[in-house]
Amino acid sequence: MTDGYMSGFGNHFESEALPGALPKGQNSPQKVNYGLYGEQLSGTAFTAPAAQNERTWCYRILPSVKHSGQYTKIEVPYWKSAPHVVPDVASLGQYRWDPLPHADEPLAWVTGMRTMTTAGDVNTQVGMASHVYLVNESMTDDYFSSADSELLVVPQEGRLRFATELGVLDVEPAQIAIIPRGLVYRVEVLEGPARGFVCENYGQTFRLPDRGPIGANCMANPRDFLAPVAAFEDREAASRLTVKWGGQFHRCETDRSPLDVVAWHGNYAPMLYDLRNYCPVGAVLFDHPDPSIFTVLTAPSGVPGTANIDFVLFRERWSVAEHTFRPPWFHKNVMSELMGNIYGHYDAKAEGFAPGGLSLHNMMLPHGPDNDAFEAASNAELAPVKLDHTMSFMFETRFPQHLTAFAGQEAPLQDNYADCWAGITKKFDGTPKTT
Repeated sequence: MTDGYMSGFGNHFESEALPGALPKGQNSPQKVNYGLYGEQLSGTAFTAPAAQNERTWCYRILPSVKHSGQYTKIEVPYWKSAPHVVPDVASLGQYRWDPLPHADEPLAWVTGMRTMTTAGDVNTQVGMASHVYLVNESMTDDYFSSADSELLVVPQEGRLRFATELGVLDVEPAQIAIIPRGLVYRVEVLEGPARGFVCENYGQTFRLPDRGPIGANCMANPRDFLAPVAAFEDREAASRLTVKWGGQFHRCETDRSPLDVVAWHGNYAPMLYDLRNYCPVGAVLFDHPDPSIFTVLTAPSGVPGTANIDFVLFRERWSVAEHTFRPPWFHKNVMSELMGNIYGHYDAKAEGFAPGGLSLHNMMLPHGPDNDAFEAASNAELAPVKLDHTMSFMFETRFPQHLTAFAGQEAPLQDNYADCWAGITKKFDGTPKTT
């Protein structure tokens, strides 16, 4: 296998592991060099508008139908799909979890997935699910594909390798990987145990947000999104392919590796992005812009300007606004916000939001800085301050996020999280003020 990357999110890529494997001038010639088979992987409907149409042509040793045998349903007890509303678990509230502890038993990519919340409906392809993965074992002759969803992977500890049909992605903390719907891959542990977060996107694919008056630069730039170069396995071995479809899991047996794509071209591919390349923008005089200025990726819904999912990043940056309360303000929002801490300290919470931890503030539930953060920010000398060694993110969706039984009953939920606002006191002074 070869490895390496090509640059440019949303562009057309082409890559071949053997010279001349890519047909020239047409996608489906009568015969392909090296005796390869042509096969198209479509990420959108054939008739999607040109600017949104996503597809990749693969030239492979055997068509993928040869890798699909008789499917048998299997149980994956901790990976849940929407709609999944547990009657005795309340989702209305402010919630925060300590980092999920690493497990003693062997856990691979599928068995190590722990669903925290679900939203929308996987069968109508709207909404999402949020997961924490705990992985300490590589997949060996095991492969996975989700027909339900695109996966946004956010590592927090350890390093993983995604060996996919189109090439290899190695991902570590402060990077993300985007794994398209329908792509077959194997996950290997390069450095473990590994822990991280996954946003399972049932809807339209992630894309860069419109920058509006910000213009052509800053935030996430297309050139920093990397696709893998072609790599293939021509290996006969008893193997298993697990497919997630309609919220259920199915497995089939095959006699060789399905990662046999020798060449490919298109715009539907796995991506790697380094979050340290994200260039935030902010207020340089006074006041506090909406947190949407920190959007890295968005997955649109049917409502313009209201996302199925926004992926938002709060990383190192300068805070310089004068006459301004600088941390996130108190608010209620039509969007449901699930936050995770990759490393460091989050400026809206004095303590308790540890690296590897999560919080959930569901739609129209009030939240904001804790009392200590509020007092410190209200009385600080407003000189330029560098927020250093901090990286948190948010999976934000237009749908309510429902807790799973695992999130509500097994995961390390902080029962006293709401106490962080208990110290807030009445400061009202009704004395008329002169201007």
